[in-house]
Amino acid sequence: MEITGPMLDRFDEVLTPEALEFVAALHRRFDARRLELLEARQTRQAELSAGGTLDFLPETKAVREGEWQVSAPAPGLEDRRVEITGPVDQKMTINALNSGAKVWLADFEDANAPLWDNCVAGQLNLRNALDRAIDFETGGKSYSLKPDAELATIVVRPRGWHLNEKHALVDGQEVAASLFDFGLYFFHCARRQLDKGKGPYFYLPKMESHLEARLWNDVFVHAQDTLGIPRGTIRATVLIETYPAAFEMEEILYELREHSAGLNAGRWDYLFSVIKKFRTRGREYLLPERNAVTMTAPFMRAYTELLVRTCHKRGAHAIGGMAAFIPSRRDAEVNAVALEKVRADKTRESGDGFDGSWVAHPDLVPICREVFDGVLGERPNQLDRTREDVRVSADDLLNVSATPGSITETGLRNNVDVALRYLAAWMGGLGAVAIHNLMEDAATAEISRSQIWQWIHNGIALADTGETVTKELVERIIAEELAKIAKEPSYDAERYAQAEALFKEVALDDDFAEFLTLPAYARMP
Repeated sequence: MEITGPMLDRFDEVLTPEALEFVAALHRRFDARRLELLEARQTRQAELSAGGTLDFLPETKAVREGEWQVSAPAPGLEDRRVEITGPVDQKMTINALNSGAKVWLADFEDANAPLWDNCVAGQLNLRNALDRAIDFETGGKSYSLKPDAELATIVVRPRGWHLNEKHALVDGQEVAASLFDFGLYFFHCARRQLDKGKGPYFYLPKMESHLEARLWNDVFVHAQDTLGIPRGTIRATVLIETYPAAFEMEEILYELREHSAGLNAGRWDYLFSVIKKFRTRGREYLLPERNAVTMTAPFMRAYTELLVRTCHKRGAHAIGGMAAFIPSRRDAEVNAVALEKVRADKTRESGDGFDGSWVAHPDLVPICREVFDGVLGERPNQLDRTREDVRVSADDLLNVSATPGSITETGLRNNVDVALRYLAAWMGGLGAVAIHNLMEDAATAEISRSQIWQWIHNGIALADTGETVTKELVERIIAEELAKIAKEPSYDAERYAQAEALFKEVALDDDFAEFLTLPAYARMP
């Protein structure tokens, strides 16, 4: 195995010969199957673009109708009423573990810009946190773990199957980023977690089929056997954040049943996937501007209701979506309105039967906990609410056209502005960025650019001006929004030039980039 990234301070503690050989073995054993599954995604996309549709799979009907359950909740995952998500830098590691949340989603994916430094230092931060050997000072403030306090349970989200780690080569081939992130954490931290009475737990992103879940399960079995850890020790929560996966929820739980910790409603990537999968199908699958799409839209209600029903039918946790609001300490009025929206969102989720939900900022932990405390009381979860009243059909999941809302110049400008700001930050190494009091990550940036692509290719007329969305109009708005941003003190001309070029590629090119992170990563050192 060859490492082409720089060996910075203490990286040798993570990139040990033994750990790298463990990752290399994962690559040699599983990468061919990964590539086959990625090719299967392209085949399915071609079928959808040619007029096909999504439906529950006839060949797995026996799984959906069978009597089976996933394993009981693992230690540290019985109660998940509040989960906080964020990147694996030192500050977030400490703040998340201290936050009072039950779980911290330690994110190597959408909230992490995959600079080599970020990815390897993140592994070091997790190991140090488990050893309670992490602290630092910045800006006159000191950060350290609370002594003797109960810290949030760490659940690691590796990068998706579609990404490579270009700084790690096995037999001359780039390693799958998912296996790199999983392998290093499991090798160094599985026994550390077991020594603390918990275990190595994971969030699995962006899967599109139960066959991809089967691959993960086989990876788990091999990893546990290799290090002499009992099978079933690993637990994984799958983000249902792609449109195809919504039709295979039971099958995904079934494939991982010995290792399953439930499903999560990854709402932002799900919206991106809806656009992406049916982007060539005209106005039947056209969404209004992103801020107008709420969780009460019929197709989103169908998705979340089915997720709770599926999970509780099989004894698995159902975890709600992320509250993206970032509290402001400067504008009390904005705060009050936004916090009420967060409360309403978490009240809906807890009322629907979710066992917990996500927040993106420590200041939102108390409100989420308060709402779920009101429903759960002393109970750890709502697994007893089997939601047998829920009946969701394929047509319900596909009912995108019933979503209320419009497409305006304001919405178009917001998409351009947010995407440019986010991409500039991402190229600079930040994956989770506070923009206009919202936490933006790769998923929300994907919605922004894919909506613009779809509007251009469907000749959408803006509701407020009547102007048709064209490449020329978007290019003019890009220039105007960049001129506004250039007046801000934090403006970095080089970063925004990179962001502009990348945004034009993923939003204006005739060919649709499957993920904006692919061309973005190619530009990253």
